[in-house]
Parts: sequence; structure tokens; C-alpha cells
Amino acid sequence: MTWGIGVNKRGFLKMAGSLLAVGLMSASLWADTSSAARYDGQIQGAVSKKLESKSQFSNVKASVEDGIVTLTGTVDLYQRKLDAAKAARKLAKVQGVRNLITVAGPNVPDAQLEDKLATKLRYVRVGYDNTFDYFAIGVKDGVVTVEGQDRTGVGKDEALAEIAMMPGVKDVVDKISIAPTSNFDDQIRLRALRAIYGDSVLGKYGMDPARPIRIIVDNGHVTLYGSVDSTMDKQIAGMRAGQVFGAFSVDNQLQVESKSNQQGM
Repeated sequence: MTWGIGVNKRGFLKMAGSLLAVGLMSASLWADTSSAARYDGQIQGAVSKKLESKSQFSNVKASVEDGIVTLTGTVDLYQRKLDAAKAARKLAKVQGVRNLITVAGPNVPDAQLEDKLATKLRYVRVGYDNTFDYFAIGVKDGVVTVEGQDRTGVGKDEALAEIAMMPGVKDVVDKISIAPTSNFDDQIRLRALRAIYGDSVLGKYGMDPARPIRIIVDNGHVTLYGSVDSTMDKQIAGMRAGQVFGAFSVDNQLQVESKSNQQGM
């Protein structure tokens, strides 16, 4: 009987300790919220002053609660929406930003917007590293979804910057991955580059800086993206990549297109 009472007592003490911990946590959270709320007026004034100093934010309004800034209103470009949030986030005492700004710029048909972005992104990071990045875009009701892989992250930043400044873009969904750091993959990239562009038939794709054959390597697996002029060129590129030492597999996603329709990015 005494043993049973002991178990109940330990259980009671454990429960009491848990309730105390919850109480202390709640008190701490209340204190943090209360402390943040003390600066709401100060933050409100600072945010309003910041927005009023920039003509591109003339239709943007801000409200503050418990240190959280909520932005509403309209801007003409998606980049302006990002800039407004960035400006508010940098101010002292701001705990966070809720960005509800609407991009009210021109309404561009999805197909037209996608075509413009495809042309724009072909010239992102023209040069050596451009070969190892690949971006694909889709547009629905002005919302741009961009997928692909970037070796360093620099190309990703430049691509997103170009998209954000394009009139007609209402929102952006970023699905670009950054390739993990790997000396093994880097060696395969270099071997594949030499094998493909060293071929007498495929060397021409290295002449147009906006339209290379894209070589994406992930843990030894090679994927080829972009557009080529013929089925034979596609087959040769896949064969050359398949001969690269260390490559586990090759997924040949090259598209055969006429020069007037090439949209490789």
C-alpha cells in the first residue's frame, strides 16, 4: 500500500513540475510580447517615414502589432514588394514582417510573359559557369515558378533578380536547388565539358554563350538540358556524356528544336 502511495506522490510532483514549467514559459512569452509591443508606436513611425521617403512605395501602408510589421497596398513591380519588406525588416525593434502587398502592375498574358523571361534568362551568367546551371520557368496568372539547379548560388540570385524586375510578374515560387559541394562532381563536370564541347559536331554549342548544352551533375549522375539542332546532335551529346569516367548515369533531356524556337536557359 505504501508503494502505491509513493508512485502517486512521484506522479503528482512530476505533474506539478510540468505545470510550473509551462507557467514559466507562458510568462516568458507574455513578457517578450509585452516588451515588443512597447515599441509598436516607435516602429510605426519609423516604417511610415521609410515608406514615405520612396516614391515607389506611395501606395504602401504599414501597421504594427507586437513588433510585427504588416505591409499592405500596391506596387508596380514584384521587386518593389521585396524592397518594401527588406526596408521594414532592417529597422530597429522590428520582430518580423508580414508582406501582404499586391503587385498591381501591367497584366501580361502568361505565354507572352514566359517567352520574355525565357529570353531574359538565357543571358544570365554568360560564361564558363553558365554551362553548369539550368533554369526552367512556368507562368500561371502572373505567378512565375522557376525550377532547376545552380552550382554556386550566384546564378540563382541573378535569375531571381531578373524575374523580380520583369513587368507583369505578380509572385515568384523559387524551386531552384543549389548543388552540394563535391570535388567528385566537379571532376565529372569538367570531364563532361571537355567530352561534349571537344566533339567536332558539338563544338558549335559552345559558340553561342546564351545557348550552351547544360551539364548538371548530382552525386555522379549527369543530366543534359538545353536545345540542339538535330536528333543526331542529341544522341552524340548523350553518348559523349556516357563515356565520362566516374559518371554513374546520363539522363539526356536535350530538346531538338529549330533555331527560331530555341528557348534553352
